[in-house]
Amino acid sequence: MAKGLSGRQVILAASRKTEEMEELIRRQGGEPLNYPLQGTSFLNEEQLRAPMRAYLEQPVDWSIFMTGMGLNAMLGIAEEEGIREAFVQKIQQTKVAARGYKTANVLKSLDCDIAARDDDGTTEGMIRAFDGHDFRQKQVMVQLHGIENPRLRQYLEEHGAEVYDILPYQHTPPEEAVAAECLENILNAGSDAICFTTAIQVHALFQYAAQAERTRELEEALRRQVMPTAVGKVTAEALRERGIDDYVVPDNERMGAMIVALSKHFEQRKD
Repeated sequence: MAKGLSGRQVILAASRKTEEMEELIRRQGGEPLNYPLQGTSFLNEEQLRAPMRAYLEQPVDWSIFMTGMGLNAMLGIAEEEGIREAFVQKIQQTKVAARGYKTANVLKSLDCDIAARDDDGTTEGMIRAFDGHDFRQKQVMVQLHGIENPRLRQYLEEHGAEVYDILPYQHTPPEEAVAAECLENILNAGSDAICFTTAIQVHALFQYAAQAERTRELEEALRRQVMPTAVGKVTAEALRERGIDDYVVPDNERMGAMIVALSKHFEQRKD
């Protein structure tokens, strides 16, 4: 009996646990192809100090934390700078929002009341949590990870907030040659699917396509030729933000479940 990925080539955009995913793809009859698009993230301590001091010195109505890792990084810098107590007190004096359970747990450990909390780990979940809150003329600090979040900024500004971001981590893109080869493969329908395990991989591919002035071609290829596959809700949201609404995503947000879901998708297709 033919397996779901028989005769299919599947791109892996991840840089971690690729051997495990390669084996899973082969078990389903497919051929894996690696184009790591993750890039690297690093803690930019020097560029973090000034925004954190500004956060302490200026009026802030809302503090929105999008990652527990980023919040912990800020707490570490505050400790080094001798301002940890003042930093925590500042958070406590503002209305606080948290995306993700890890972020919420860090804030709870600081005895911070959480005024808004997402329901699914996504930006849209965070926005739903803001329903009923008034952001008119409010000063809002948003802690991101290594990339900006235009959707969240747009929502806050449209509701009257003055927004500034703090990015504890800086993100560097993947090797240009890798991104170029991956893009060419997709545009030429060289593969049948591409598996993304983080939102950053999606953004990296589209950023390179924009640099090459081929964004529209990429969108069409992912809609018509190469099936985009996301490991979970947050990664799927990154695809939707880029206008890609048809994708495979497993109910169980695990890499193995992603490969199985992709295999089942192709089994159900008649072509």
